[in-house]
Amino acid sequence: MTSLVACAPASLALSLQVAGVVLLLFLVCGIALGYLLSQPIPLRGLLDAIISLPLVFPPIAIGFFLLMAFGRHGAIGGWLHQTLDWELVFSFQALVLASFVAGLPLVAKPIQSAIEGSARDLIEAAYTLGKGRMETLILVVIPVVRRSIVAGLTLGVGRSFGEVGITLMLGGNIIGSTETLSLAIYNRVLDGDFDCAAKLSMLLGLVSLGLFFLLRRLGRL
Repeated sequence: MTSLVACAPASLALSLQVAGVVLLLFLVCGIALGYLLSQPIPLRGLLDAIISLPLVFPPIAIGFFLLMAFGRHGAIGGWLHQTLDWELVFSFQALVLASFVAGLPLVAKPIQSAIEGSARDLIEAAYTLGKGRMETLILVVIPVVRRSIVAGLTLGVGRSFGEVGITLMLGGNIIGSTETLSLAIYNRVLDGDFDCAAKLSMLLGLVSLGLFFLLRRLGRL
């Protein structure tokens, strides 16, 4: 394991940092969006389509559109640059955004399905008793669908470790700065360092297997 980590220590540390931040975002946004998608809200279909887009659309294309939006001359990026003098692309925040977008449907959709399948009657009962949306979410929904929440979080974080396409476009693949573990494998292959690429692939494989067995164990609780 030591030799695996030594092959690209900065990339491993960066990927772990991104995964940690993304996990926190998934805990808040993933659960909230899964709950919203299970409710009869306006433009629900459009919101569902936007969240699900990374499941069916090429990641490199999503990364390109995000780059156009958040780049210095983009609608959002231009405003950030002019107002806050801050550029999102080619930064740690860009890596977090890429991983968040890629993994969000894997978190929100299972939660949505679980709520629609097992918590709908309880939600209606809570509304009948005068509970608000937030109170219902915290006291009723989360305890009932906790297994689906854990499963979604596991899948979403696992997806963040393997994200390449969106990260490549937004992060820029800058060695020592925005080179994640997956991009390190890509770079080592381009450099002809297949031994290091193999070691890093084994490390990613171990992480994936660990997440898989964790998911199976949690599913039995």
